[in-house]
Amino acid sequence: MIEINYTGIIIAVCTFLIIGLFHPMVIKMEYYWGTKYWWTYLLAGLAFLFAALFTENIIVSSILGVTGASLLWAIGELFSQKKRVEKGWFPLNPKRKHEYNLEKDKCQSCVDKSKQTTE
Repeated sequence: MIEINYTGIIIAVCTFLIIGLFHPMVIKMEYYWGTKYWWTYLLAGLAFLFAALFTENIIVSSILGVTGASLLWAIGELFSQKKRVEKGWFPLNPKRKHEYNLEKDKCQSCVDKSKQTTE
């Protein structure tokens, strides 16, 4: 009789969900707080990786490791998101427009886009 092992599938699904969670989280964090709290991702990522080292359960350890790595990856994505906002690909927070390197015509189009999304 063949024994079915679900460990890989569980880890794969959790990895997919974790990555899917971090994508909008990075966008929202950049919109509301900018890049100034990037270090929270660093500390949390290192804490999750450290916890993964001392967790005996392979599934839990894997999920902690994937979460830690995703948090560290999110640091770069946070700064990339700022560049995407400056290019006008995402709306900027009008309360923080002074934090961006924007040309005057691009800045106005970003502000217009952000007004459309908040209305």
